[in-house]
Amino acid sequence: MIDIRTIRENPELIKASQRARRDDETLVDLILATDEKRRRALQEFEDARAEQKALSRTVGKVSPEERKSVLERAKQLSTRVKTLEAASAAANEEFMKAMYRLPNPIEEGVPEGGEDDYTVVKKVGTLRDFAAEGFEPKDHLDVAEGIDAVDMARGTKVSGSRFYYLKGLGARLELALLTAAADQAQDAGFTMLTTPTLVNPDIMGGTGFLGAHSDEIYYLPTDDLYLTGTSEVALAGYHKDEILDLSAGPKRYMGWSTCYRREAGSYGKDTRGIIRVHQFNKAEMFSYCDPAQAREEHERFLAWEEEMIARVELPYRVICTAAGDLGSSAAKKYDCEAWLPTQNRYMEITSTSNCTTFQARRLNIRFRTENGTTPAATLNGTLATTRWLVAMFENHQQPDGSLYIPKALRPYMGGREVIEPVAAGHR
Repeated sequence: MIDIRTIRENPELIKASQRARRDDETLVDLILATDEKRRRALQEFEDARAEQKALSRTVGKVSPEERKSVLERAKQLSTRVKTLEAASAAANEEFMKAMYRLPNPIEEGVPEGGEDDYTVVKKVGTLRDFAAEGFEPKDHLDVAEGIDAVDMARGTKVSGSRFYYLKGLGARLELALLTAAADQAQDAGFTMLTTPTLVNPDIMGGTGFLGAHSDEIYYLPTDDLYLTGTSEVALAGYHKDEILDLSAGPKRYMGWSTCYRREAGSYGKDTRGIIRVHQFNKAEMFSYCDPAQAREEHERFLAWEEEMIARVELPYRVICTAAGDLGSSAAKKYDCEAWLPTQNRYMEITSTSNCTTFQARRLNIRFRTENGTTPAATLNGTLATTRWLVAMFENHQQPDGSLYIPKALRPYMGGREVIEPVAAGHR
């Protein structure tokens, strides 16, 4: 949610953001109309209540002859005040419903359009020439099954399609990746949290996840709880209804959690193996900061993501996501995409979003300033997740079927430099 004063003062700016997102700009007019209606209804209610209070103070001072008519007037006013209070509440609810439909205005420089309208910020690393090396690369699942790191068949047997077991050194490799991310975050001053993966509707809605893509969220109606698709949700809710002290700089957390997504719209090659699955693990960065520092903080988050990708030795590119492909909370988002040689394309492995004050306003998270309190800015960014294994399996496979382990992860793997293939009969 954004400040209504911003919409009143700059309606055309907000409409331009809506157009860039390929969203409905008439929503801005609806918000302004409902805002005017609720302010008028509130004023009528407050005027009537003031009249009621003034009249009640005169009851004990009037003559016996006047008392009956004054009491009758007081009764009429009481009924009117209740009616106007209900109308004011209804007008405010109508206004809030409209406000909750409005996504965060985009930052200047974010490209217009949809999923394919991103801009490439940079490319890093050298793509392997497998032909020059003399072998055809296998896709990530074939590599993983060859080293007995993933068991899709039994995952499907137990839980259904797109569930899996990470197995043996495959499970160790994921743990190594996430632990390396935790160490990096700690070195950068983040406080690590293992977060709840079930949250209430206030928290899920407050972070902006109950909008257009709410069908991708698992919901438990008996308990009225949602399974989180990222620890960003629980991290954003951590300081709900609190006033923060940011005098020493941003408050940074790294959440470690299992995540759940329906991935309802996924199809094609992305559904093979562990690219788009219903359950995975993730290390997520999160920051509360002064809005004046948010853009600078966003660049830092991107740098930390790139540092972690460099540690696992993957070629990648950074894109600035187009407005129509942003979530409702994000004003700007960078994705880091690792190269997938068998698909001849880049695949997203991290994203980092500047949500400005959008989530904090919904969750009532403020910080102290010289003039009182004001909403904080929130930012999030992936530092490692199960999907990284896909890119590691493809880019680090060897001709003999073994898997190269990046140097930075070897201390977490007992010093191993490679994971050897396992004969089919021993899997």
